[in-house]
Amino acid sequence: MDTASATQLRNIETQTGITVDGFATLIAERGPLTHGGIMAVLKTEHGMSHGNANLMARLVREQMAGGPPPPEALLDAQYSGAKTSLRPIHDRVVEIASGFGPDVTVVVQKTGVSLRRRRQFAVVQAPAASRVQLGLNLETTPDDPRIIETTGMCSHRVDLPSLQSVDDDVVAWLERAYSEAG
Repeated sequence: MDTASATQLRNIETQTGITVDGFATLIAERGPLTHGGIMAVLKTEHGMSHGNANLMARLVREQMAGGPPPPEALLDAQYSGAKTSLRPIHDRVVEIASGFGPDVTVVVQKTGVSLRRRRQFAVVQAPAASRVQLGLNLETTPDDPRIIETTGMCSHRVDLPSLQSVDDDVVAWLERAYSEAG
């Protein structure tokens, strides 16, 4: 669990006086509920905001399923089926980023991998079977048509359809994002 989610969880437990275990017990007593059903209970009966209910519902569901899946299982799921051939691209990007310094943290999540230093500097995802998408947090846009300004978790993105597309320019952009995150 990332630092922000851990803080959010502590705040929820302080506000409600109920732990994840406690909520899991309360939800289990109701019988099977969908994620949305759990959120509805948490919002209406415990006064949680949408964001807090979403986090707690995810944690309750994970606990009821035996705990969160290990990072390798999440990564294997991201690069399964038609996306299997993209795994070497992901692995190469993470290997390069990890080589920038001992302060690089690799956080595997359900739909992507976050690369962090003091803050997130890149995200590696496979949104389609045809490419890996590298999201970067850069202060300025490089002069290259391959890199696109975007909004959301990252300021820029570049599509990587092959291992060869992880070229010197991509490495330089990734290193710049790493430097700017420190």
